Amino acid sequence: MNTMQAPRAVVMIRPHHFHSNPETRDDNAFQTLSRSSENATAESALAEFDAAVAQLREAGVTVHVFDDTGTETPDSVFPNNWFSTHAGGHIALYPMYAPNRRKERRWDVIETLKHSYRVQDVIDYSGLEQDNLSLEGTGAMVLDHIGRIAYVAKSNRADPVLLERFCTHFNFEPMAFDAKDSAGRDIYHTNVLMGIGTDYALICLDMITDTARRAEVKQRLEETGRRVIDLTMDQITEFAGNAIELTGKTRVLALSARALAALTAAQIAIIEQSASLLPLSVPTIETAGGSVRCMIAGVHLSAR
Repeated sequence: MNTMQAPRAVVMIRPHHFHSNPETRDDNAFQTLSRSSENATAESALAEFDAAVAQLREAGVTVHVFDDTGTETPDSVFPNNWFSTHAGGHIALYPMYAPNRRKERRWDVIETLKHSYRVQDVIDYSGLEQDNLSLEGTGAMVLDHIGRIAYVAKSNRADPVLLERFCTHFNFEPMAFDAKDSAGRDIYHTNVLMGIGTDYALICLDMITDTARRAEVKQRLEETGRRVIDLTMDQITEFAGNAIELTGKTRVLALSARALAALTAAQIAIIEQSASLLPLSVPTIETAGGSVRCMIAGVHLSAR
């Protein structure tokens, strides 16, 4: 089974003090305020997280869990933004837009990966935060590991110069585009509007504002052998694009229960030709503006 796009192992950060991050609310239109008390919200998020990990492990996915007991990192449950891993033994560390998200980077996570997997080098872009530049990992970039294309919705979370630098280092072709929601706001992270599996791609083409660019993106996805599943803006609001393909006992598409409920029977049928659906219920965590894809940092490294 080709696991290049769908890793067998993932890193997840267990949140003990989860809450919706005030520092990201201005540009993350997907965030909502929880109606529960902060303690109740944190407890719910922890329970959702533990259930999700159990389901992933039951499906045969290796999950490396790290606890975050700190109180200054409300978004730590979304580690895919501060690091990514790549075949050949490469790790990238990214500069984050919100100051409190910069505290999420943890060397113990990287050291554990070095211990369990073959790591050749760690390329650290995080110092560019000093220049107010950010490129928020696989939130800002949706990576086609097979076709070597980095799809990027332009935003303050994805600096174009940094994107070029990443693509040069990691051998990806950058494919950037303007994307807006129905209210005309920039899409803050590319991975809310698209996700790429081995044989299919989920994407809301309507959010790409330039029609010529929209056609180019669709064409590039099809050229790499993907069936394009065109999502509606309403489906994106339900986090239907925020999904990640993983390899366990079989290939699975991990997405939220809310996202699955938003998909049509026809869309589900296309996915199920290639992967089984693995819905995880994370409604509290979704109040922070991210869903299942954001919670999972794929490990594209070879085990030692």
